Amino acid sequence: MKSCRSSAFLVCLIGVMSQLHASEISVAVAANFTAPMQKIAAEFEKDTGYKVNAAFGSTGKFYAQIRNGAPFEVLLSADDETPTRLVAENAAVAGTQFTYAVGKLVLWSSRPAVVDAAGEVLKKGDFEHIALADPKLAPYGAAAVQAMKALSVYDVLAPKVVTAENITQSYQFISTGNARLGFVALSQVLKDGKIEGSAWLVPARLYQPIRQDAVILEKGKGKPATEALMKFLQGNKAKAVIKSYGYDLP
Repeated sequence: MKSCRSSAFLVCLIGVMSQLHASEISVAVAANFTAPMQKIAAEFEKDTGYKVNAAFGSTGKFYAQIRNGAPFEVLLSADDETPTRLVAENAAVAGTQFTYAVGKLVLWSSRPAVVDAAGEVLKKGDFEHIALADPKLAPYGAAAVQAMKALSVYDVLAPKVVTAENITQSYQFISTGNARLGFVALSQVLKDGKIEGSAWLVPARLYQPIRQDAVILEKGKGKPATEALMKFLQGNKAKAVIKSYGYDLP
């Protein structure tokens, strides 16, 4: 940083603050990608010097916030439809959208032997509550509904559904025992290649592919930091982290 003489202090201070702001990126990240993004952000900051300020939540809520002027510069969505919609509405930069991960849906219980390896527990229905993220806001919640409908159990189980605000809250409902089982992202329960409790990896044929896309938003247009992050997400270091959490790569 240049030294600031008293006569030019204000101008210099503004310049310094602008430099600091330019070195930070505000990123809206789908809740299911919390743990991987924390690791990726740390590696990115180490390699580039840019700082990532990440907020984690449901894709649907982020969409509403972005359309209402939230200062996010990059969106890491839990689907591919929301970034496409934002581009069409001129709220995101055309040509910057790409799939960074393909998600996997899991029926999970924090307790052993609750969820069987074939998901038959859904047909038995011998539980009081089943948790899932709000299907109107969270793609993983929508996928859970699709899977239950494909298995012809949704109408029976609907009264037992506990709707979470996002996939993180769905995990919390299950892990605390407020719901005996529920649907989460594989990345949330996979630790060192193993799943604690009991789980059924829902076959991909039962729900639409969860293609998770990233896009630069209008507030991040033309900024070196946002472009660097997008490049990093497509590099080998980020891909290794993404795979380690059970995601498929596009």
